[in-house]
Amino acid sequence: MRELTGARVVLWDFDGPICRLFAGHRAEEIAAGLVEWLAGRGRHGLLSEAERATLDPQVVLRAVDRLHPGSDLVTELEERLTQEELLAAASAWPTEYADPLIRTWAAVGSRLAVTTNNSPRVVGAYLAGRGLTGCFAPHVYGRTADLHHLKPDPHCLNRALAALDAEPGSALMIGDSPSDLVAADRAGVRFLGFASGERRAKVLRAAGADTVLTSLEPLLLALRG
Repeated sequence: MRELTGARVVLWDFDGPICRLFAGHRAEEIAAGLVEWLAGRGRHGLLSEAERATLDPQVVLRAVDRLHPGSDLVTELEERLTQEELLAAASAWPTEYADPLIRTWAAVGSRLAVTTNNSPRVVGAYLAGRGLTGCFAPHVYGRTADLHHLKPDPHCLNRALAALDAEPGSALMIGDSPSDLVAADRAGVRFLGFASGERRAKVLRAAGADTVLTSLEPLLLALRG
């Protein structure tokens, strides 16, 4: 598989390629809870009608941060989201073939990092539960207090490359969203799309992804071969 050629560093998005984070604790319920929490503090008007109806809790967080960047309100909202993500991590489903692929990639000498818009505390908890911490540690780069650095900004990818002392050309990113693709492009990193189904695969292809897999098995077989 040509995407593996020269990939000495592999940057993984978390929710999607590594696990289905919100399998048991659904994202839409978390988003609704954040909207309700804001309304209870008289901040309902900070969100547009579309944002109040969103199924994505990060849409709520970004919306408030755009209006009040760095505020105590944003800090508290982000912590609430982190706590919800931690609950979700306890019932997350591992993506099929992800665990053996991660272990195999680490075993053959590639350096791995997680580059995600989720909290690094959540990633750490999930990896520990799966016995995968050693494959990545300490290279987990997730959401920080500077929310304008969330993907599609390449900040977390650039942090990973700098920490690993890696050139962009030696790295491959595995992501499942157009924002992952844009971040990889801005960082100068090759991109391999992963989609849980054909509908999401079409979204990635439409965004410009050259290669999109609906299973990680071909990567695992190529590495083992």
